[in-house]
Order: sequence, then C-alpha cells, then structure tokens
Amino acid sequence: MAIGEAGPGSVRNGSQPRKRLEETMRARLGRECVYVPSCRFGLYAALRHWCPPGGRVLMSPVNDDVIFFVVLAAGLRPVQAPLNPSDASIDIDAVPEDVWGSLSAVLTTNLYGNPDPAPGLRARCDALGIPLFEDAAHAIGSEVGGRPVGAWGDASVFSLSKHVGAKAGGILAIADPGLREALEKACDDLLLPRRTTAELAYAVRPYAEAAVRGLRLRRAAWATMRLLGLMEREEIRMPLRPDELARAVASAPDLDAHDPWVRVDMHDYRLRAGRFRLGRIGRRLDRLDDVLAACRSGTELLLSTRWGQPVGGQPGASVQPLFRVPLLVADRDAAARALARHGIVVGYLYDPPLDDYAGAAFTDPSPSPEGARWFARHALPVDPLRARSVIAALEESGVGPAEVPEGLGPTGG
Repeated sequence: MAIGEAGPGSVRNGSQPRKRLEETMRARLGRECVYVPSCRFGLYAALRHWCPPGGRVLMSPVNDDVIFFVVLAAGLRPVQAPLNPSDASIDIDAVPEDVWGSLSAVLTTNLYGNPDPAPGLRARCDALGIPLFEDAAHAIGSEVGGRPVGAWGDASVFSLSKHVGAKAGGILAIADPGLREALEKACDDLLLPRRTTAELAYAVRPYAEAAVRGLRLRRAAWATMRLLGLMEREEIRMPLRPDELARAVASAPDLDAHDPWVRVDMHDYRLRAGRFRLGRIGRRLDRLDDVLAACRSGTELLLSTRWGQPVGGQPGASVQPLFRVPLLVADRDAAARALARHGIVVGYLYDPPLDDYAGAAFTDPSPSPEGARWFARHALPVDPLRARSVIAALEESGVGPAEVPEGLGPTGG
C-alpha cells in the first residue's frame, strides 16, 4: 500500500471513538476539530493548507526543535521572534515593521501553557492578511483575552500527550467550519497505515513505565537504550546534521525527507490510530478537568515562591493551569541536579534558542535575541503536580532566583 493510501474500511474503523474526541474538544473551543495522531502532524497539515512554499513564518526561538523542523518540512522559512524574557511570550512591539511586512504567517508557542499575546497577534495578522496559527500543545486549559488558547487562530493544534497524559493523539481546530472536509482529507492522505506492533507497544507502555518507576530502573533503562542506539537526544537539542538537513530542505515541502527530525521522541506521529488507542485517549480526556484543576493549584503554589514570577506580570492576574511552571533560577543546571537527587526529572528544556542552534542557513535570526537567550538559560520547567516536592528540593539545594536584568524587559513595558 502506498503512503497515504487508505485500506478498505480504514476511515470507518475507529470513527466513533475519534468523533467522540472531536466533539469533546469542539465543546471546549467552540470550533470545528479534526483528530490527528499528533500535534506536529496537525501543524504540518495546517501550514501546507494555508502557506505557499517559500513563505516566511514568525515563531518563537524558545520552542521544541521538532516544531522548527515541521516548519522546514512544509517548505517554509522560520523567522525567529524577539521574546519577553520573563515568560518567553512573543514581544510584538520588538518585531521590526519590515519583518512584519515580509511574513506569510505567525505561529504562537504558548510555552508551558503561558499564552502568547493572541489578541494583538490576531490584529496584526488581520491587518496584514495572513493566517495566525496557535501551537497549543502545552496550553489546552489556558485562556487569553477572554477566550481559550486555540480559539484565536485560523488554525490551532493541541497535544493529547501533555495535560491529557495519553502519550498519543492531537487535535487540529479550525476557525472556518467550511474547511473541515478539505483538511480532514489532507490529513487522511498524509497518514501512514496502522501497525499492529505500534498498537501493541502503545497498549503495554504504561505498564512497562510503571515497572521501571517502581523498581527504580530509570538509569538502567536509559543506559540500555543508549547501548541499542535508541537514544535520539544526548543533549537538550537533537543533532542538527546540517548537510543532511540542507538536502531535505531543498526537496521541501516534503514530510518524508524531514522524517528523521520530525519523528524524534514520537515515531507514531503520523500513524492511523486503532480503537484501543482512541479509547484510552478518550478515557484520559474525560479526566482533563480534574488534571487542570490540580495543575492550576500547583502552578499558583510554585509562582508564589521566590523563583516564580507574578502571573501576567502583575499580582492578582488569573492563574493558568500550566503544563510546566518555568521557575527562573540563577543556575539552572545546578537546580536540575538538585531535583534529580530527589527523583524529579526536568524535561522540556529548549536551550539554546533555535536561531543559535540552527544558524542563518536555516532560519532568520531574531532581531533582539537577548530575551530568548536569557530565558532559555534560566528557566527551570517543573511539573506543577509535583509542586511541594520541587519546592522542598530547591529550598534544600540553596539555588537562588534569577532576576531579569534591567533593560531586558519587553518593549511594550
């Protein structure tokens, strides 16, 4: 079967569980939703639908490198935005006017669940006549401007692996319901056939992970994966492999050519889902509100510490149910080691910023990179569900807070 071809009954098989997921998210967002196997896959489909090859996309340099490679795979040129150093949101006023005039689209990140300034970005995009895309992978419960994150863009993408904890699945939400059929078909054409081995691995993964945690075998498991060549990241960023990447970029738009980069950390990102997988995701999604309430409580506690920042830059602003809370610490690596001694692993680090990581050969650098560099170096993203353990470990370590240097704040004040 050729890539993208659907076998007999493939659309119907699992359609009811999939529709249930779509209806649940439609009720949350107030817009049409299409189930996709991953957030990254949904973003690729959206970029290909709205943006002409060779277009320029404004995005955050403090972001998962996978998303950077998705933009390249879609045949687009990433343009790195200046950031507010206290929360890594896009600093609209620091983007030069000539950059705004050159763009084909804007992509938000909503890093760790902290919203980018979507109302202002929406207004800018409307004035320029370009689409706004929201990457809401970390922000399924966050709000901005009185709306849920994901309800501002022409399209938005959600991960069901993060807050939902399903380790699979995503949602592509669209503002124009008339585009649903075209986007659903575009996604279907890009999907790879379901694999029995992948479904079996998904079924047993929670039990294997529980066994590793219960027997305290994390280090042994990581060592075994390295020995078998299964570790795709030795550092925070994956290896760039610039010569190979340049050849892939030359063939873009081409998801297959970029697959070695786009699949990292999630090799099932474009596989059709079976009924078991969809059913587990649905059961997890049913418990989302309880998870968000716990995340909001943990976020509030962490932000009240000396390493936290006032929400929204000022006391009294509403607390978001962050996926990770970026505490600002003077020595991030020392803080991460202190947490590791207590069995708390720090992930979702995005350092160095993408323009420093990839260079001018693959992206336009930020016109004001200092804010992104400072945040990437000092942010310690911690799980709000482990707030009390994190605070105790940091207090014991003596790690001090970091303060944004004078003159490094957002242009808008």
